[in-house]
Amino acid sequence: MVHNEPILHIVLYQPEIPHNTGAVGRTCVALGAKLWLVRPLGFRITSRHLKRAGLDYWQYLNWEAVDNWAALEAALAGRRFWYLTKTASTLYTEVTYRPGDVLVFGSESQGLPPSLLTAHREACLRIPIRSQVRSLNLSVSVAVAAYEAVRQIGWGGDGSLAPSGPQ
Repeated sequence: MVHNEPILHIVLYQPEIPHNTGAVGRTCVALGAKLWLVRPLGFRITSRHLKRAGLDYWQYLNWEAVDNWAALEAALAGRRFWYLTKTASTLYTEVTYRPGDVLVFGSESQGLPPSLLTAHREACLRIPIRSQVRSLNLSVSVAVAAYEAVRQIGWGGDGSLAPSGPQ
């Protein structure tokens, strides 16, 4: 695992589909973000599907799996959390991201637990979609939100923060 300070933390809360998690892992490597997986998972971390979706990038991924939400909160204490959900009123482009922010995404079939969303309503964000579509694919949602966050933060292109910050 890579141990540089990540530009962002990407959390998948109880992900179910290994291909999605593998694709998210690839995005995290591309951005220099750390991937957090909150158990239970719908697959084994050694799944060939997970590794296949991440291809040969998995070895470069900075990631960690935790047993539950409380363990994640303890590990990321003091950081700012953003919860992505289709039920939010605030768009993901209407907030200002900072280095080290945490973007939280729910499982493919259930999303994030209502109790979590209610407790953090002011930090809930949505990606707009047309009513004909129930939701975006998890890996697509992560890429859309994470790249907006990094665009705002400023990125040097080599995985480092741009010296002057956002342009």
